[in-house]
Amino acid sequence: MVEILSQEEIEALLASLTGAEEAAPAAAAGVPSAPASAGGLGKADRRAPIAYEVYDFRRPDKFSKDQLRTMQMLHETFARLFSSNLAAYLRAPVHIDLISVEQIPYDEYIRAITSSLINIFSMQPLSGQALLEIEFDVVISMIDRLLGGPGTVVKRAQTALTDIERPLVENVVDRALGSLRTAWEGIVSFTPVREGMETSAQFVQIVPPNDIVVSILFEIRVGETHGAMSLC
Repeated sequence: MVEILSQEEIEALLASLTGAEEAAPAAAAGVPSAPASAGGLGKADRRAPIAYEVYDFRRPDKFSKDQLRTMQMLHETFARLFSSNLAAYLRAPVHIDLISVEQIPYDEYIRAITSSLINIFSMQPLSGQALLEIEFDVVISMIDRLLGGPGTVVKRAQTALTDIERPLVENVVDRALGSLRTAWEGIVSFTPVREGMETSAQFVQIVPPNDIVVSILFEIRVGETHGAMSLC
């Protein structure tokens, strides 16, 4: 038979819910909540406390914490591989450190890019595109070394690459993508293919602005020059 609550029992149940909400801030601050009265709530006062989790619907999680941890380990490996590969190519000391792995809206990732060279690539046979972004001062330093210089960074009015510079940078990007493929080969096999190069982030639109993407940030140091590098 279905048990029908009396008006008094209904009021007691509502009071218990209100009490739980009021007790939550006190518990967070380390202040013990007042004990329930002996004659009060019956079964309701023996319920386990309700745990609430804040969820931002404007930035929904697309990847689990385990997936992000796996990506962190994979890209620590990528950083080591690319450091060694690039150092051999430039004949200069290169250090690349992983800074963060986070999921953010694509528009937020793009707006954070200022003066950088952005390389668009696919990962065949996987669908979609990805980005490799390198701060422009680091790119200029690498070009200077490849042309026989000491890696001097000269400020330029324009960031467009010359016909001589572009193939040199493409070789650097190819080494980065090769290291990325090697780092991932234990999880999934793909072949990175360069599809474009831009110096203005506003012209790069690989997904809708509000889509959640993984932003993987590195610090790259080539000789005395250092800056940011990222994958998206």
